[in-house]
Amino acid sequence: MSDPDDGSGDGDSEPESDGTPPENDSHRFDRLPATADDRVVPGRPTRKEVIEWWDDRYGIPPATWDDHTFWERGNGKVWAFAGDVPSPVDAEGLGLRILRARQEHWKPSTNAVQRFGPAATRNVVVLDREEAARFARGDDQDLPRWDGDWGYVITAHEIAGGIEPVGVGLYLHGELRSTVPKGRRENLES
Repeated sequence: MSDPDDGSGDGDSEPESDGTPPENDSHRFDRLPATADDRVVPGRPTRKEVIEWWDDRYGIPPATWDDHTFWERGNGKVWAFAGDVPSPVDAEGLGLRILRARQEHWKPSTNAVQRFGPAATRNVVVLDREEAARFARGDDQDLPRWDGDWGYVITAHEIAGGIEPVGVGLYLHGELRSTVPKGRRENLES
């Protein structure tokens, strides 16, 4: 396995012979460059940026990602793979989609916060039973008691003495909006 931080894996080809930089190919996985200096495809997030974002936004320690390589497939869809393979990769899936970048506010995926969210120390909104049930149904709700940052937050619920992530919420103007995908919404009150 190669070192995920070696910066060799942008997976992009060299700039076109006319000097035009290569574009993102949304139908394959390309490894993220280690740093901005290694970036070949304009706008592609870097491994360093992804790790810093998870740390800055949620307090998830950078060491969490030590054994993962990061990949982009689609426009800004970033995946984490616990291993390494040569880049690019033609496959339907490679690891776990962890966030959507290439937009003003990066958005973590539900799967990512359920997998890595237990390590979060910031922007985690702990919901009581009734609030968690509304959130899981996909309902938006007033939540004026939250005094943390606005934007995408990890919603969680206390279960068996521990805090377990439920999903991703969007907190704006005293309202918690559920972003639980329609196909994953649940009625927890039955």
